[in-house]
Amino acid sequence: MAAAPERQWSDEQLKSEEVPKKELIKFIQDSAAHSFLAEHKLLGNIKNVSKTAKKEQLIEAYNQLFQSQRFKGTEPDAPTEELKAVKISDAPKDVKTETVDEGPPKFTKSILKKGDKTNFPKKGETVSCWYTGTLEDGTVFDTNIPATAKKKKQSKPLSFKVGMGKVIRGWDEGLLTMSKGETARLEIESEWAYGKKGLPDAKIPPNAKLIFEVELVAVD
Repeated sequence: MAAAPERQWSDEQLKSEEVPKKELIKFIQDSAAHSFLAEHKLLGNIKNVSKTAKKEQLIEAYNQLFQSQRFKGTEPDAPTEELKAVKISDAPKDVKTETVDEGPPKFTKSILKKGDKTNFPKKGETVSCWYTGTLEDGTVFDTNIPATAKKKKQSKPLSFKVGMGKVIRGWDEGLLTMSKGETARLEIESEWAYGKKGLPDAKIPPNAKLIFEVELVAVD
């Protein structure tokens, strides 16, 4: 059996910014027995563990590891079935933490006309919309609304599967909060629009905040 690892950091160092979470996780994963990692929910990719684990939990696990002496090699290896079960049960948590970790949404929504408040689109459903997109200075860069009401009857709204990345992220996220018949103003930050590059062909400059007036006509 390999020699037990020595403590790398003092309590003061652990509580300070000096020791990043990822470094702490790596040390515990490299040193601890599989069952210890499973109990403390520290199995899996360091990046994903870092998103779900709080620093206080990691410090507690680190201290417990030295108190319990449950280092690698001190216990028989867990069967692969247990490992699979841990990975599968961890997967949904990772999905949830992805969105939480990003901070606040990169768009704001103002309701201009209320919808039916019952027919909200779900991810993968087809939505149909009329829209007008403008820059912050009021320049219209895109619209699918014809100039006259007569032409609007002849033309069709834009239809696409929502939440599937078919449109900019601000649209995907914004439309999932709307109900059928609703008209809303979406102010979308550049990170959830066309980002640092912009969209030169549509005269959208780099890092541009975009404003859309969107009417959700149908949800299928």
